[in-house]
Amino acid sequence: MSRRRLFGSLCTLVFLVNLARVVFAPLVEPLQSAFGTSNATIGLTVTLAWVGSALPRIPTGYLLTRVPRHYVVGATGLVLTAASVFIAAADSVALVMVGALAMGLASGAYFIAANPLVSELFPERVGSALGIHGMSSQIGAAVASLLVSAALVVGDWRTTFHAIGAAALLSTGVFVLVTRRSTLPEAGGEDRDLLAAVRHQWRIVLAGVLIISASGFVWQGVFNFLDSYLRTRGFSGGDARLLLTGVFAAGIPAFAVTGWLADRVAIVPLLLSILAGFSLCVLALTLPFGTGWVVGVCLVLGYVVHSLFPAMDTYLLGSLPDRHRASAYAVYSGTMMLIQATGSWSVGLLTDSGLSFTLVYRGFAAGLAVVLVGLVAAHLAGRLPAGARA
Repeated sequence: MSRRRLFGSLCTLVFLVNLARVVFAPLVEPLQSAFGTSNATIGLTVTLAWVGSALPRIPTGYLLTRVPRHYVVGATGLVLTAASVFIAAADSVALVMVGALAMGLASGAYFIAANPLVSELFPERVGSALGIHGMSSQIGAAVASLLVSAALVVGDWRTTFHAIGAAALLSTGVFVLVTRRSTLPEAGGEDRDLLAAVRHQWRIVLAGVLIISASGFVWQGVFNFLDSYLRTRGFSGGDARLLLTGVFAAGIPAFAVTGWLADRVAIVPLLLSILAGFSLCVLALTLPFGTGWVVGVCLVLGYVVHSLFPAMDTYLLGSLPDRHRASAYAVYSGTMMLIQATGSWSVGLLTDSGLSFTLVYRGFAAGLAVVLVGLVAAHLAGRLPAGARA
């Protein structure tokens, strides 16, 4: 029972740390209005939240060879609280950027410490546990637009960060109390050499980076500017935010279902199938059909892309041995996040240069298709690892 309570507190925290990363997408238009910024500037602001999420991942992996996982998780809650308060008080877009970076730092360190902990709490059901944890994370993403809409009704964009800060402080306190009363897993005690873990597991780390960095780069560029793109397709601001909520809501069952499925089927074909579906969805989004088509494609897109994350985490965390799990996962995660974090900034730069969203997104879909062909060829040739080395 103590492990279930601990798992519940982790699900609450992951809801908040993912909300903090994603909340900048529905705030693109309000922040542009408040500070009079360009697409490139606001794209950089969004990108900094994800760059921040990437930067601490490898250092956190090293820290976890010296410090218990639950200490790091608790610290991330405090950083998230402080960053939220800082952004709420910001009087320039530069200060919002600093706060976004700090929010990203909290989320990145959280995932590196918490995901291995979740897999160790329930070692017989890694995919299902990660799926439920991911589902809680996705609920945070799904309510981001609703939270922003509510904040704009009762106050302004700052109200969003006041709410996140208060919730983060309360949830961190609950987590600390629960850990003091819980029996924690000892599997991570063997993980004491980050470089040795990477040298031994470089094949599966590289495979994970290739798959997620490519798809994540595209996804960053799509969802952070989905509000703006939908307005070019005739949607109002309110309808665009509502559909963005639907995109993230569609990902909620994807985490649970794919996590369950990943425990039961061959993981590499599953990953490649999801990647193919994502590429097709990005292309379909740009086709010149009506409102019903756009809504349907967005919802399918949300389900498909969010299926990729529990499948990849199961691929890595479900097969990496205790002595390498957190260290190898940290290097994988930090590397792929640095690459994918630039997706929003890239879209901002490309659209500011005169390219349409349609042309940019079609180019992204074509790039994903090229990556997919290479991965399928590697799989057929036996070069894509089916799991970690013992």
